[in-house]
Amino acid sequence: MHSTLLSSFNKSSALLDISNGHDSSGFTDNTLTAPSPKKVSLSICPHRTASASNSRTECHWYPMRVTYNRELKVKASLDQLNIENFLPVKNQLVERNGRRRFELVPAIHNLIFVHSTREQLTDLKMTEEEFSPMRYMMTRPLDPQKRPEIMTIPDHEMENFLRVASITDDRVMFLDYSSVAHKIGKKVIVTDGEFAGIEGTIKRINNNRRVVIQLEGVTAVALAFIPPAHLRILNT
Repeated sequence: MHSTLLSSFNKSSALLDISNGHDSSGFTDNTLTAPSPKKVSLSICPHRTASASNSRTECHWYPMRVTYNRELKVKASLDQLNIENFLPVKNQLVERNGRRRFELVPAIHNLIFVHSTREQLTDLKMTEEEFSPMRYMMTRPLDPQKRPEIMTIPDHEMENFLRVASITDDRVMFLDYSSVAHKIGKKVIVTDGEFAGIEGTIKRINNNRRVVIQLEGVTAVALAFIPPAHLRILNT
């Protein structure tokens, strides 16, 4: 199930096909149109599992900062190389030329998730101009004796996050991580409905109790509403 689920969230990124500017709901977004592919390279992480002991050659999910809001261009370049990535997007009502319409826009600016190896990512950053805006995110150890390390996200956490963050409508809310990181809540799992199996933490958001899915030190997303009867408290 793990491999099947992750395969549904491949480089199309949240049901978005940037090659033609349409999402699965039929919304058109000219701002997300990518140029025609100019080079192709097979992804080196076809099975989404680490197969080597060297941390530089293991496949991981890397949260990457992208400078100056260039996440769309970086995503287009990753797609051209068939490198799996995920860019959270949302439907937003905008006005263009006096007309209002919904368009897909990045839900979190300056952030993209890439499934690759550190070796490949570092090589791309150093040798390909289009990837120079990418920056590794670093851990912030509480112990001053420990050195910061490049962040990676375990597959099971990314799978949990993808099921929620890939939704582009108002069933989910993207949150500033710093606004929820300090809030303490009960760990729960959704037991019924479309989000069955999702694990999160009950936290108060805008005076309402929500199930929040966090990627530590990176970002957070909340489910708009889950009936209490569909939640089970986890013993941790």
